[in-house]
Amino acid sequence: MSERRSFASNIIYLLFSAAALAGCNEMVAQPAVPFRPVLVAPVHYEQQVPDRSFVGTIRPRIESDLGFRVAGKVERRLVEVGALVAPGQVLATLDQVDLKLQAEQAEAEFRAATGVLAQAAAAESRAKDLKAKGWATDAQLDQAKAAADEARARLNRADRSVELTRNSLSYAALTADAAGVVTATLIEPGQVVASGQAAIRVARLAEKEAVVAVPEILLARVRAGTAQVSVWSNPGKRYAANLRELAPSADPATRTYLAKFSIPAADDAVELGMTATLTLSDPASTPVARLPLSALFNQGDGPSLYVADARSGALARARVSVKAYEKDDVLITSGVPEGADVVALGVQKLDPAQKVRVVSTLSF
Repeated sequence: MSERRSFASNIIYLLFSAAALAGCNEMVAQPAVPFRPVLVAPVHYEQQVPDRSFVGTIRPRIESDLGFRVAGKVERRLVEVGALVAPGQVLATLDQVDLKLQAEQAEAEFRAATGVLAQAAAAESRAKDLKAKGWATDAQLDQAKAAADEARARLNRADRSVELTRNSLSYAALTADAAGVVTATLIEPGQVVASGQAAIRVARLAEKEAVVAVPEILLARVRAGTAQVSVWSNPGKRYAANLRELAPSADPATRTYLAKFSIPAADDAVELGMTATLTLSDPASTPVARLPLSALFNQGDGPSLYVADARSGALARARVSVKAYEKDDVLITSGVPEGADVVALGVQKLDPAQKVRVVSTLSF
C-alpha cells in the first residue's frame, strides 16, 4: 500500500513538473509587445504674425534746391555732383558787373540826397529865425519844413537802396546753408538764370531716412509696429527706425502708400541712394506654437497633447493652453517646451504607458 502511494506521488510530481516546464516554455516563447509607430510634430514658438520686409532706398530727410536770389549770368560753378559741402561754402557765382553798377548808382543817389537834405535843413532853420523876427510868413515856414521833410525821406530811401544793392551784390555768390552733399547741378557757366531758379541740389547729412512703398492692407501695422532698417551692403547690422511720414493717398499707378522712416542712429556706412530692407514687427505679444488640430485631445480636464521621447519611446501627457483654433491647426501658448515632439495623429488610441516609435516628423 505504501509503495502504491509512493508511486502515485511520483507520477503527480512528474505531471506537475512537466506542466510547469511547458508553461515556462510558453512564457519564454511569447514575443515582446512592439513599439507603436507614431507621426510627430515639433513644437516651435514664434510670433503669430511673421515679420514683413520691404525694399526701399536711403534718402536724405531734407534735400533742397538752392538758387540765386538775383537774376544774372553764371560766372563759375565750383562744385560737382557728390561733393561734400560745409555751411557757408560758395557753390557758384554770378557776373557782378551790373550789380556793382547798381550799387554805385545807389551810393551816388545817397550822396545827392545827403546834399539836398543839408540844403533843406538850412533853409528850414533860416525860415524859423525869420519867422521869429517877424520877417517871414507862416506859409514860407511851412514850405521850408515840407522841403526838409521830403529831403529826409529821400535820404532814407537812398539809404535803403544802398543796403538793397549791397545785399544783391552778396547774393551773386550762392552758398550752402548747411553741411551736405551735392546731388544735382542744374546750371553751367555762361547760363543766364532767373531769380529763384533751381541751380544746385544739396542733400543734408544731418538725418537720413528709408523710403518704402507699403500696401494698404499693412497700413495699421506700419503705424503701430516696430521698424528696423538694414542696408544691402551690410545686412547683418540693423538700425532702429521711426515712422516720420505716411502719404495720405495711394499712388495711382501702384496703389501703394509712400512711407518715410527716419534713422536717427545712421552712421557713415548708411550712404544716400543705397538699397535698404525695412523690417516691420508687431508690438510685443505672447509667442504661439502652431500644431495640427489632430494632435489635441480632451479627457474632460482640458486640452492635452502627448509628448513622445524619440530615444526611450515613452509618452507623457501634457496639458496646454490654447489661444486659437484654425481650420486645420491649433495655436498654443504654453504647456510643452520648445523643440518637443508631440504625437500628431491617432492620439485617441494611445495610452501613456504604451511605448512608441517615431517614424516621421511633420514640418510647419
